[in-house]
Amino acid sequence: MVNDDDTINAGVERFLNLKRSKVFKGQAMDSPGRRVLVVDDEWLIRWSLAEALNDAGYAVTQASDGQSAVQVLQEETVDVVLLDYRLPDSSDLQLLSRLRSLAPDARVIMMTAYGSPEMTREALALGALRVVHKPFDMQKARALVDQASRQGSDQP
Repeated sequence: MVNDDDTINAGVERFLNLKRSKVFKGQAMDSPGRRVLVVDDEWLIRWSLAEALNDAGYAVTQASDGQSAVQVLQEETVDVVLLDYRLPDSSDLQLLSRLRSLAPDARVIMMTAYGSPEMTREALALGALRVVHKPFDMQKARALVDQASRQGSDQP
């Protein structure tokens, strides 16, 4: 029989492992359009997005920096990328260009707390589907991923 303390301890252990790792992979799913890469150096944002998206049936891989995101895209296919604008090893749109070249079919949603109209225009010109400003509502983020996922599955 599992008690509340066991459940809490398991959740805390999972939470601490997410904080320590640069790349964390969620449950694998074979459905097209359901694989998401979350790239953010803030572990709480990665964890929150991963939990919300896992609950919605997405397989989520997390990366805490640009180098880890590139590594993930070199090794696996994703359908949607949630990409933070400012990362420890990348604080401009060069990473967006690199990720788009590695995964041209992936839909990229940029996340930023430092956005400007110029940055938004440039990100969209480089292939980002949307730019969302932090803080954002998890339900809205999930709706954006749902929309991006559907857009990809509608393509021939």
